[in-house]
Amino acid sequence: MRPLPTLLTLALAAAFGGFVASAINAHLDNRAEAAPLPATALTVPTTAALPASVAGQPVPSLAPMLERVMPAVVSVNTKQVVRVRNPFFNDPFFRRLFPEVPQERINESLGSGVIIDAAEGLVLTNHHVIDNADDVQVTLADGRTVKAEFIGSDADTDVALIRIPSGNLTEIKLGDSTQLRVGDFVVAIGNPFGFSQTVTSGIVSAVGRSGIRGLGYQNFIQTDASINPGNSGGALVNLQGQLVGINTASFNPQGSMAGNIGLGLAIPSNLARDVVDQLIKHGEVVRGTLGIESQNLTPQLAQNLGLSETRGALVTRVLAGSGAAAAGLKPGDVVVSANGQRVDSAQALHNIEGLQAVGTTLTLDIRRDGKAQQLKAVLKEQARAVTGESLDPRLTGATFADLPESMRQAGLSGVLVNEVKRGSRAANSGLASGDIVIQASAGEFADLASWRANFQQRPQQLVLRIVRGGASGQLVMR
Repeated sequence: MRPLPTLLTLALAAAFGGFVASAINAHLDNRAEAAPLPATALTVPTTAALPASVAGQPVPSLAPMLERVMPAVVSVNTKQVVRVRNPFFNDPFFRRLFPEVPQERINESLGSGVIIDAAEGLVLTNHHVIDNADDVQVTLADGRTVKAEFIGSDADTDVALIRIPSGNLTEIKLGDSTQLRVGDFVVAIGNPFGFSQTVTSGIVSAVGRSGIRGLGYQNFIQTDASINPGNSGGALVNLQGQLVGINTASFNPQGSMAGNIGLGLAIPSNLARDVVDQLIKHGEVVRGTLGIESQNLTPQLAQNLGLSETRGALVTRVLAGSGAAAAGLKPGDVVVSANGQRVDSAQALHNIEGLQAVGTTLTLDIRRDGKAQQLKAVLKEQARAVTGESLDPRLTGATFADLPESMRQAGLSGVLVNEVKRGSRAANSGLASGDIVIQASAGEFADLASWRANFQQRPQQLVLRIVRGGASGQLVMR
């Protein structure tokens, strides 16, 4: 504890120090007025506000561009009616007293969309925003809410097209996403977490991004402009206000709801344009296929094939009558690029192939016996579904389809059992809708095309290995 005289001294200093400081400052101010600073002296700004101009030029702003394009970005609200079982009826006592009445729950979700054709009322959004929705409402920037009509969607590219009543709408023109370069400035517009008409900015971090588990065909624009839940389906625009991408996802190791960490993904506008054209014409997307099976290279395989690099897609099977067969592709060939785009793996080639339309010509750079060659293959239409009876009588009643691309990106291969008719031969053997067939005694296969090719000669015994609900097992088809 300090002695009393010391405390009195400190108190007096505190009381009179202010007066002394004021007197000194007044004296300095008077001197400053009497002797102004030289013109070369530095001055300290008194405010943090941005100046109206710098060196006589207006300060750059995104506001004029955003005023033009923001009215074209809308909020997409969906409702889905889900039938649920009331847990009240889980008790046997209440089940005896009351009839079990199914109940309904309404799931609601929120996303974004972009008006790309004001005259027709066409709105571009993500497939996952409107997937399985029973009702879709669009809220415009001016507050109007209108009911949307479903035109079509493509789960594998996550693109969907809806229509709203036209009238006093604003559209965004689609730009050329192939012109984007890493480092270009971009702006994301959407409704993250329900905050409507939110704008974030950043740069293009990468183009042609792929290899992300759980998503479909991938050729993403990567950006550090913040993309959060609710931004899905919103606009990614360049500084000219052109639509260069559709915001679709953000990457966070802890999940998208954990927040944005600067890894946002957008679907390129050129890809979206191709999908929209097909949705308008056909209501669905029809893809082309090479008609091959392939696998990744290993160091041992690369050495045996006389290759200096362990990259590319090793062709293991060429289906008869396919575009690849007509082009002269053979098992043992290694595809290292397609249409000038580098191919590092079998999945990379599959991804390039799946983003092309029927009739597209792919220029394939291959290595055959260690030597470089170039082939041109025309993609043929993929079968979207195959009936079991067209393959083998023991599969009668079942319908098979290719796996969703999101499953393939997660590492699965095989075919999906799309439907099984009740009481059919396939159903009586235990096959069920939603099963994934990953192996069969009919032969090896990776997709629907090779699955169908295996049944040109029917096996004596047909045994399927399936995945159902995360568990695998075998079924003997009778």
